[in-house]
Amino acid sequence: MLSKMSLEDKIKLIGGVDSMFTNAIPSIDLPRFKMSDASVGVRTWGPTTAYAGGVALAATWDRAFAKELGQGLGRDARARSVNFLLGPGVNIARSPVGGRNFEYLSEDPYLNGQMVVPYIEGVQSQGVIATLKHYALNDEEFNRHNANAQADERTMREIYLPAFEAAVKLGHVDAVMNSYNLVNGAHATENKFLNLDVLKGDWGFKGVLMSDWDATYDGVAAANNGLDLEMPSPKFMNAKVLVPAVKSGEVKESTIDDKVMRILRTELRYGFTTRPQFSPEYPTYSNADRVTALKGALESITLLKNEGHFLPLDAERLKTVAIIGPDAWPAVTGGGGSSEATAFDAVSILSGIGTALGTNRNVLYARGLPEMRDVIRGTHWAGSVNLDTFASNDFTGTPNTAAQRSMGDFSIRQWLPPSREQRSLRYTASYKADKAGKYLLLAAASGGDAFKVLVDGKQVLEQVRAEGQIPESVSLDLTEGQTIQVQVDYLPYADGTRLGVGVAYEPGLVSEDARKFAAAADTVILVLGFDPSTEGEGHDRTFTLPWGQDALADAVLAANPRTVVMLVGGGGMDVSRWIDKAPALLHLYYPGEEGGKAAAQVILGNHNPEGKLPVSFDRSWEENPSYQWYYGIKGGDTVLHTPGEDGNGKDYTIEQLKYGDKLMVGYRYWTTTGKHPLFPFGLGLSYTTFVFSNLQVPATATAGSKVTVSFDITNSGKTQGGEVAQVYVSDPSATVDRPERELKGFEKVYIWPGQTKHVSIDLDARAFSYWSDASHNWKIDPGKFVVRVGDSSENTPLSADVTLK
Repeated sequence: MLSKMSLEDKIKLIGGVDSMFTNAIPSIDLPRFKMSDASVGVRTWGPTTAYAGGVALAATWDRAFAKELGQGLGRDARARSVNFLLGPGVNIARSPVGGRNFEYLSEDPYLNGQMVVPYIEGVQSQGVIATLKHYALNDEEFNRHNANAQADERTMREIYLPAFEAAVKLGHVDAVMNSYNLVNGAHATENKFLNLDVLKGDWGFKGVLMSDWDATYDGVAAANNGLDLEMPSPKFMNAKVLVPAVKSGEVKESTIDDKVMRILRTELRYGFTTRPQFSPEYPTYSNADRVTALKGALESITLLKNEGHFLPLDAERLKTVAIIGPDAWPAVTGGGGSSEATAFDAVSILSGIGTALGTNRNVLYARGLPEMRDVIRGTHWAGSVNLDTFASNDFTGTPNTAAQRSMGDFSIRQWLPPSREQRSLRYTASYKADKAGKYLLLAAASGGDAFKVLVDGKQVLEQVRAEGQIPESVSLDLTEGQTIQVQVDYLPYADGTRLGVGVAYEPGLVSEDARKFAAAADTVILVLGFDPSTEGEGHDRTFTLPWGQDALADAVLAANPRTVVMLVGGGGMDVSRWIDKAPALLHLYYPGEEGGKAAAQVILGNHNPEGKLPVSFDRSWEENPSYQWYYGIKGGDTVLHTPGEDGNGKDYTIEQLKYGDKLMVGYRYWTTTGKHPLFPFGLGLSYTTFVFSNLQVPATATAGSKVTVSFDITNSGKTQGGEVAQVYVSDPSATVDRPERELKGFEKVYIWPGQTKHVSIDLDARAFSYWSDASHNWKIDPGKFVVRVGDSSENTPLSADVTLK
């Protein structure tokens, strides 16, 4: 096939077409092949099954279910004639504010690797290519095209690369996707260390390395440094760039041939040219996959607090239940961006619990908070709003002045092309507080816009130009009758005005229905958290709950302390303001289309919660170990020049992201420092109790040999339940600094009351190793190691020493 292709044919094959297809090559009768976004569902081609994927999958700690989920996604892909599924994502949840944490898995590389391997096996068993992403160190969404992740090799090898390594070497994944960001000075798509030295060199990857969409910045550099397929179109690796480069010797034709061979061999191995990808045995609407979606939601829901055994609820004693909160209805199946799947028939928390309660109980529902546009339009400014429009980008010159009722209305939210005219807008207005208390100042715009908000001349909010944006807010303490001067300097990215700014009395945000329903109910279900508008691709999210939700929690808990709080989102979030008042707290993550059914089964006792936290749940963003490093080094920005698709070139300001937290990610930091998060990694409460006993570990072993750890788990309660036994290894005699403990094994077991199960887990050489920068390899320091067994990173009641010789 290769011999029949011209150089132009070869170059055509290594670039995508029509957003989601590979190119057809008529000279070898090769058709084009179809792709789809993924993670929680086969998204691109219409409604689908929306699963509890990503972080929710990791919360199951269930390898067998990961394979079942992969099989479901593979079937859904085949039903839509999809050849390449653009998932799974395995980046590390380094910080709780990472915008795509919900798509990824956990903060731990071992857990990620153990879950992604069966997921890939499941997808690929259905004749669909899984695409591992985003390679690598794509742990921040803000400024992702221009962020330079600076990490030493040991940090990369021990934290950020092992899940990718497991997927390649154990899962045999057949496609990998490069990320947008730079790593140690070179974009991932042109990064020799990542692509040639590690992926295709050390790990022996034989499949296709593709770019993320528009993540290629230099055609020659990408071609020479391992990129095989530029998506969604060949803006840089095209004939105009590469034919002259091949003829001049800047790029070898054998380099192009290797890319072509990788694509052809992979597609031929799957039989894409000899069978149709669609078959009627794969239904587009699948009841079997709905069962899988429900199973994932049930296994992932994590009970974090259950004061006085508040849960499960006794349905027989309930007459009236209030279900309140912005995430209670409609269903929130996942975060925003390219993973956002549209379910055929998603079950909201409201409808799931309401249906389960039956016809003999009263269900009251209130959203509890206004929509953002209602806050903006409902702001009563003291007089009119003055708008000065400047024909410049820096508020200079003579403005056109106009008066209006509001500071924008946020009526245009879609993406628009950049404006060709220079414009800057300055809004000024007065606001008078009619009572003393806290006031919410809320501001929002859309991708590419920038604004600053000043109150009485002091800046209180700022949004820099960024790919994606979420609403910004601040709480102001005002006295009765106090008048403040609000100024907003707005730099629109596109034509039109996509800005909205409003002020509201914070307690007044909570609807009267929410207060009334909460007070009247026997029990309240309060559903708080994020959704596709506040957590998703292209932007990071806040650690604090979205605006108004803390005030809603305060009001509901004051009206009725018998309140179960459910959280929706991709990881930890700030619950400090009201957590002491809530008797029960459940984390749903993003539970997919069956989340409402699963939540009902858990709180009514029809299913014992079995999820375990795949991330540490911090008390505050400032306490997270990545906090001081996450958003780059001030003053450390540099300028990078790239050739540009038009040949004219472009300068990029590169944000320097130093991974100064090194190995101290998540529980590694907390257990090493002796400090404690609000809820530790691995925690998940149950309606029953488990006892660990009879730990058996050999006293000595040869370094590099298998070490078998065995122990017993007894269900000492009265309910059948699932428990995840977690094995951590400590290396107190290491010659280098190591985290105090690291997860190296786990097993999920289901045990009946009074039953004891014996668990055996093998630890391989990697379980005791660290990466040596000196030898550029994995190394074990002989000496004493400590093996710890328990049900979370902080609760390991069993421990034993083993000496490696």
